[in-house]
Amino acid sequence: MLFDSSIRKELARSFGATLVVLVTVVMTMMLIRTLGQAARGSVNPSDVMLVMGFTVLGQLSTILTLSLFVATVSTLSRMYRDSEMVIWFASGRGLLSLLKPLLRFAWPVMVVVAALSLAIWPWANRQVQELRAQYEQRSDIDRVAPGEFQESANGSRVFFIDRATSDAGEASNVFIATNEHNRETVTSARSARLEVRNNERLVLLSDGQRLENTLDKPSIKVSDFEEYGTRIGSASSRSSDDAAVKTQDTLDLIKEPTPVNMAELGWRLGLALAALNFVVLGLAIAVVNPRAGRSGSMLFALFAFITYYNLMTVGQSWVAVGRLDVGPFMLMLHGGTLAFGVALLAWRHNHWSLRMLLAGRRRP
Repeated sequence: MLFDSSIRKELARSFGATLVVLVTVVMTMMLIRTLGQAARGSVNPSDVMLVMGFTVLGQLSTILTLSLFVATVSTLSRMYRDSEMVIWFASGRGLLSLLKPLLRFAWPVMVVVAALSLAIWPWANRQVQELRAQYEQRSDIDRVAPGEFQESANGSRVFFIDRATSDAGEASNVFIATNEHNRETVTSARSARLEVRNNERLVLLSDGQRLENTLDKPSIKVSDFEEYGTRIGSASSRSSDDAAVKTQDTLDLIKEPTPVNMAELGWRLGLALAALNFVVLGLAIAVVNPRAGRSGSMLFALFAFITYYNLMTVGQSWVAVGRLDVGPFMLMLHGGTLAFGVALLAWRHNHWSLRMLLAGRRRP
């Protein structure tokens, strides 16, 4: 029908434009944050684009939901503003008749959002964590580039090497400055090599000098050495038990119904249910009041979106600490939001008013 096709075409145009804008904004924000993490030594600089891509992919379910909500509100508000809704209403179409074309347009997006939240979200988080873990498991010496000063992961050491030899585990003209336990040390050596002893990573310095200064004592201790060893961390090891709850598959969360797992499961299911709720809310609140300006309904929609997701975050923390079960929480938030949207939609469809309801109660 012309009614359904015209609405779906305009929804598609608005949804596509909104999605492009939101993805661009989120990618820019994620790029800035990832570059900051790389500058602090949390992410390998060569993996910045990968980390950013996986992060944006994990947030794509929220982006799609917001795009769908904004497209619904903006399209219907434009139809109200240009008096198209008056024409449809005059032809016998009520407000509830708009729900069918909206859902026919939105159901593929809802399926994609559900797949992203239940499957892609943990996979993307797992990829980001693996990239960070691989970089963090490298020793401080491994991170040093020849000719550059490099700070250690915890900020307590500064390294410098003049050049690396053909052997990846050796370097020449090494400088190490440390500040630990109220003590400053400066160590220089002609060469250094890496060894693993008793599951500990050691750097062995050869033919060098060490200056040690205790901050509460005005004295400097100078010592020469032929060989000096210092521990720089444990050997690389990784356990699957260290995986965060956000990286666990949805089936694993169901198999182990701990409060933390149920909180994460409620969050993922909530992302899928939110898309449906926002379609109903978008239809219910999309109305243009000439006195409120053109952006009144859009501002209210953005406020509703932020409030909804904040409530999801608060509820997730409550479920994680055991203050609330995931079932009652989802029923109150998502079920309550859907009931509110349907009630508001029925109110506007039937043109109810508080005066009509009060008059109906007063009848004998």
